[in-house]
Amino acid sequence: MASNSVVLVLFLLFSVCRFVQSAGTSILFMQPQSCGMTEFFNSASLQCSACGANQIRSSDGLQCVCKDGYTVTDVGSPIVECAACTGTVSQDKRRCLKCTSGNVCTCTAGQTQVDSLGTVSCVTCPSNSVVNLDGATCVQCQETFYTAIGTCHCPTAQLMGGLCFKEPSITEVLGTVPHSFWFQTYLDASYLACTAYNNLTACQLLTNMVILSFNALDSRAYNLYKKALATSVYLPRLVYNNPLVPLGQTAPRGLSLQRNAKINFKIAKYDASGHFSGWQDVTGGTLQLCSDTQKKLDAAYLFGTSYSQSCSVQILELLKQFPEPVFYELFLQYSDSQGNESLWPVPVMSSPGSSQVQQRFFLVDGLTGRQDNLNSQPQYVTYASKLVLSVYQPISSPGNEPPFKLTVQYTTVDINGQPNSQAQVAFAVTYSMNQDSKRTNTFIALAVLGGLSIFLAMLETSSWSHRAGQQFINCTTIIKYLAFLTGNVANTLFLITIGTGIYWLVAFKGQHTAVDVALPSPGGSLETDFLIYLSLAFAFKALQLIHMLVVQMTISIFLIDWERPKNTKHHAGSSSSAPSVSAWRTFFVANEWNEIQTTRKLNPLLQLFAVLLILEVIGVINIAARDLNLAVQPGADNYQAPWSTILRYGITASVWLAVGIAQILFFVVIYERLVEDKIRQFVDLCSMSNVSVFILLHQCYGFYIHGRSVHGHADVSMETMQTNLQKEKDNLCALRGLEPSSEIQTFDFLLTQKLRDQLDKIVRPLSKTTMNGRGGSQGLLDQKTKTYYTMNRFLSSFLEHVHEDMDYMVKDKLFLEKIMNYEFQQPFERSMFYNDPDGIVFSNVLYYGNELVLLLFDTLLFCIIDLGTQNIVLATILTYLVQQLLEMLRYYIARNNLTKKTLVDQCFLI
Repeated sequence: MASNSVVLVLFLLFSVCRFVQSAGTSILFMQPQSCGMTEFFNSASLQCSACGANQIRSSDGLQCVCKDGYTVTDVGSPIVECAACTGTVSQDKRRCLKCTSGNVCTCTAGQTQVDSLGTVSCVTCPSNSVVNLDGATCVQCQETFYTAIGTCHCPTAQLMGGLCFKEPSITEVLGTVPHSFWFQTYLDASYLACTAYNNLTACQLLTNMVILSFNALDSRAYNLYKKALATSVYLPRLVYNNPLVPLGQTAPRGLSLQRNAKINFKIAKYDASGHFSGWQDVTGGTLQLCSDTQKKLDAAYLFGTSYSQSCSVQILELLKQFPEPVFYELFLQYSDSQGNESLWPVPVMSSPGSSQVQQRFFLVDGLTGRQDNLNSQPQYVTYASKLVLSVYQPISSPGNEPPFKLTVQYTTVDINGQPNSQAQVAFAVTYSMNQDSKRTNTFIALAVLGGLSIFLAMLETSSWSHRAGQQFINCTTIIKYLAFLTGNVANTLFLITIGTGIYWLVAFKGQHTAVDVALPSPGGSLETDFLIYLSLAFAFKALQLIHMLVVQMTISIFLIDWERPKNTKHHAGSSSSAPSVSAWRTFFVANEWNEIQTTRKLNPLLQLFAVLLILEVIGVINIAARDLNLAVQPGADNYQAPWSTILRYGITASVWLAVGIAQILFFVVIYERLVEDKIRQFVDLCSMSNVSVFILLHQCYGFYIHGRSVHGHADVSMETMQTNLQKEKDNLCALRGLEPSSEIQTFDFLLTQKLRDQLDKIVRPLSKTTMNGRGGSQGLLDQKTKTYYTMNRFLSSFLEHVHEDMDYMVKDKLFLEKIMNYEFQQPFERSMFYNDPDGIVFSNVLYYGNELVLLLFDTLLFCIIDLGTQNIVLATILTYLVQQLLEMLRYYIARNNLTKKTLVDQCFLI
């Protein structure tokens, strides 16, 4: 007996040192059956430990038993005390017996062995035997009875939980105890058995009770656990590691998992009483309270796949599944550098942001809420309402953050009188990594591009200022600067967001061999910044679009009719002093201008249809899932990971831009050359109609389309018209350009202030008449007619170089002027007309010339709606409606402006 005691003490000291050193670090994967014959599986350390002298492993491998011919003294410790027996060992192996007849010591059913002075006999249950807990049979006295008081009768004051103790008083340990039959019956007994008898099961039970108390520092269970730390060897660790050592420092190095590889997790299970129930894989929905197919449940452990599952479950169903709480410890299984199967304990946090890290947890507890007895209905049930398995990358070289961490959030529901209560449960797997460098790079890009935007806004404001004849900075200048700045900032933010989306799409989805990149966490700082940038980009782009529409819908435009009457004699009795020239050509040009105002380089309806086809029908949008799959049609039986906001935006914006750019290239390169070019055809129409178009975009800046017919007259018969066209085809007439021997018909110009004042002087009487309303409708009509012919004559004479003090010159823009959209030379003495060889410069006052603004606005609008609704079809419909609304507003308001500025009555615009 003395030698056994020495062995036990040495073993306990060795176990304490080993336990402290291995806390939070990896251990070898051991099964109870894999321990040697002279070892047992220690469920506290989950390793094999040596048995004492004359002991071997039990059949289940969880404790030691004495060899044949030895009696046992067992008070619950896995290491028992064995003594040699010279006679016959009793059936319970607790006593050394002498048989009454030969060597036969077997009793019949219903009898028990009774020893009297070393001689065994088979009799009915003795009167001094201990009644079993089930009350149906009698058993030999519990070993702790002999150990504590030496008899089978334990005083009530010393009896706890069916065990007998010498000193049961632990009143000095305070703390709260729940009103629970389970706690009141077994809490103190588990502590005493763990400390007095080194009862491993009791130590596990005490640990379970601490977990059921949620590690509350003021609970009696926690205080008893702390007190037991000083004396008990088999007390499982409660706190994961030393708080001074970062969790990531305890993790193994060199872990590597390929895309969609299975993460091997092992679970150590314990029942409510503290018995070790064995190892189990997490697959098959072990930790998931929501039911689903096996394939979808196991998708949670595919490396790189973000997982989210939630459902509503009846409390009674949870109690049927877990009549008693089951306790778990989660481990990562991997092969170390020597090829050994090892386990790394995954830290568990009882709630998000909790500072206390533990290792054990449970899913459902209906045991604590039983107040009267263990068979009564629980008054309340505690369940894990949310489990989040967090993966922090790269797992191959973890820093302070652990590569894997489990967060368990518990909810307690009072079901007294509410048997049909529902429990909302959720399970998720999230991936994250340190995004500080990515965020810093984004800030740098924002600073650089933002500075460039400010410079460009200043340049555009300066250009507008001298185009508008502004000599000083005023309120209008500041407003214009802000308008230009919002447009440039919108472009900057769009570049950052689309660049971010494409970067993560390539960096995350392009991983094959080693997966060490994780997407920004939902709701994290990087994704929040992204959403802010995207929202600001859309808001600023909308403001830029509104500014563009306001400018386009308030331009000054005048149609110059070059047609002169063939017969200058007026009809007798005519009250008009105007030449008798047909107005239908002017009306026709005005109608065509009205139609091309909303002409675009792409078809919006085709754009929406193509994007919907690619994203929804083909299924490209499925690539935006937070997993490493690239399948556009993953299949109904596969798990669909949650969408990534950044990936979804990157894909939708890229597809929209790709389709839009493809349409523009097709329209410009093929369609306009081979089918129809409405913008250049309008210039041809002006030439055939003998009508020029004079447009003022700003006070002193605008565009001119030279439509003067080289044939002198356009109001001719069809035969003459065909003849004139043939002459142009055969080069038998002059060129159409403003200057001799030039074919250039379109220009942008800068006017002198004197010329601008003259234009205002011509229009001023009409403005006064309109404001005063004097003369009635007839007076207004007469003033319109007079203003029209006066303006027509003045502009015609100006373009013919009649006014020496208001002349103009035609020149080419410098290359830098074209790039910067800025005129270096001011028109002090003569106005300046700049050649436009492309023939489309005037389209800047139309949708056609602002396709980039429209394309980016449509892209942002579609993406914003899609991210908000998570519905491609709805985003398509709403985007189409917004496009049509803006087009209608642009068309009808610009139509009224055209009527007002060209003096062409609205009834002629169809």
